[in-house]
Amino acid sequence: MPRYMTLIRIDEQASADWEPDPGFEQRMGALFEEITKAGVMLETAGLTPTAQGTRLTWNEGKLGHTDGPFTETKEVIGGYAILQCKDRAEALEWTRRFLQTHPAGWSVGAEVRQIDEQPQLPK
Repeated sequence: MPRYMTLIRIDEQASADWEPDPGFEQRMGALFEEITKAGVMLETAGLTPTAQGTRLTWNEGKLGHTDGPFTETKEVIGGYAILQCKDRAEALEWTRRFLQTHPAGWSVGAEVRQIDEQPQLPK
């Protein structure tokens, strides 16, 4: 079965003010229990704030780096999940359900991409 990576996107500055509603943890826990029992969830984690990150770049033969926070970036990857699903539609359905567990006032996005099981080496 194919694997999919779901990248969870958040506005890091706005998320500092988010307060979970009383049922958030229960909804998220129930979904994680269901997705794990279904054998779909292979791995998931949140990421530390960009203030603790470093971006590395390779450009015109030169290596560069920038330490966080990355204030010029409004939307950042706040977490990820690796799902093993029968097809893209199933991966999208689980991701849709994940997003819907969040409080209505939050702004959370997700990008779902199939993992290429054939690693490509540079030519």
